[in-house]
Amino acid sequence: MQFIRKMLKNDKGATAIEYGLIAALIAVAAIGAMSALGTKLGSTFNNVEGNLR
Repeated sequence: MQFIRKMLKNDKGATAIEYGLIAALIAVAAIGAMSALGTKLGSTFNNVEGNLR
């Protein structure tokens, strides 16, 4: 019975999962932002190249 009580009180695994989910969310947001920025930056360089010719 004490083993079950000890397992119910242990929340280290839940905390680790929460940190993992937060890190994954930040990674997804960063990838999305970099993707959008990369597209805009590519079009800017193409405009500069076109104006230089």
